[in-house]
Amino acid sequence: MHSPNSDDSHSSPQDAGHSPVVMRHAAWTIWAMLAAFGTYFCMYGFRKPFTAATYGDETIAGVGLKTVLVTAQVLGYSISKFIGIKVISEMPPGSRAKTLIGLVVFGELALILFGIFPAPWNVFFMFLNGLPLGMVFGLVMGFLEGRRVTELLTAGLCASFIVADGATKSVGSWLLTIGVPQFWMPAAAGAIFLLPLIGFVSVLSSIPAPSVQDRQERSDRVQMTSTDRWALARRYGFGLAALVLMYLMVTILRSLRADFAAEIWQGLGEPAAPSQFTVSEMLVALGVIVINGVLVIVRDNRRAFLLSLLTCLVGFVMLLTVCTLQTRALSAFQFMVLVGLGLYLPYVAVHATIFERLLAMTRDRGNVGFLMYVADSTGYLGYVACILLKGTFQPQGNFLPFFLTFVWITALLSIGCVVFSGYYFLSRTSQQVISNEHQ
Repeated sequence: MHSPNSDDSHSSPQDAGHSPVVMRHAAWTIWAMLAAFGTYFCMYGFRKPFTAATYGDETIAGVGLKTVLVTAQVLGYSISKFIGIKVISEMPPGSRAKTLIGLVVFGELALILFGIFPAPWNVFFMFLNGLPLGMVFGLVMGFLEGRRVTELLTAGLCASFIVADGATKSVGSWLLTIGVPQFWMPAAAGAIFLLPLIGFVSVLSSIPAPSVQDRQERSDRVQMTSTDRWALARRYGFGLAALVLMYLMVTILRSLRADFAAEIWQGLGEPAAPSQFTVSEMLVALGVIVINGVLVIVRDNRRAFLLSLLTCLVGFVMLLTVCTLQTRALSAFQFMVLVGLGLYLPYVAVHATIFERLLAMTRDRGNVGFLMYVADSTGYLGYVACILLKGTFQPQGNFLPFFLTFVWITALLSIGCVVFSGYYFLSRTSQQVISNEHQ
């Protein structure tokens, strides 16, 4: 919950020369970034460790058990995103912290039941685990959006799910090596992260609300009604559809790389040790947070919006280049890091800058949570379909050719979407932006 008595003076232009005010502003920015990073990092401890297990050769209706479990959790996560379109966009600031903790506790209880019930009955509890966790990002984002430093804060938040994806797999692998049964390993991992998560959420709830100057430069972020949501969707339907399609493809690719990292490493001929999951993702996170976070220095919202789309294009060109070289010129480790960087550049740009600057540029009534959950719900639903197709048509095959084919499709289609959306929004909003600048 944001402090209702936040001190707007911490960010006024006149204060630039007053070091105590500047230091206080820098301190809460770093504090907020760390709290957002820690909260979402810990949430991954309830979501991803189970993918470190292979679950043997067990199948359900001819599909591998791991594929079924991944699909069940992502299906729950997808439904959560659809629910979040309404819940997150309407969430009162004072309810964010307690709602967030409640959702994560629900996810941990589902993991405990996953350990208690045998396969295949425990698949249902993996679905229940994903159902609440999909709304955590929107709740955390609510604390961060609408600020002049939002890109920096959100880049830190996004770095958490890049690093956490590998780190929580490492925790899961470690628990397996010390003898924790594979069906109890997810609940054990969640228990490790529960208390740290509660601590980080308490810090998030204490950061100050956006200042007057934040609201002047980035627009007010308000709770949305159904009328508000439909109005925004109708006004920018075609442009949003192009961005959502791009995000759909990137989400599928990101999730395939994350959930089947072990299989991709094996296909490249260098099975990864648990530590490599973490090291590779830390390098990706470092590149992504620097490139996306630097956009915080661009004060002009229109220019920042264009630069964020350019960041997406750079990522897609990188994907095409890496897949062309593949193992002829790259080691498995280099391949995984560069593919990760190429796909996370556009993925994080959507979270950190594109929707944030779109609202700031147009001054429309809304919040980033609504736009993100429209994109996320579509992205994860597409990923469920992709996983089902993969499990049906290639249940025992080498995963690498499937993955490389999808990289090519994603990069080429997404380049077209980015170019179209850039033209659409700039032409659609040009007169509106000019009008706002003269007010």
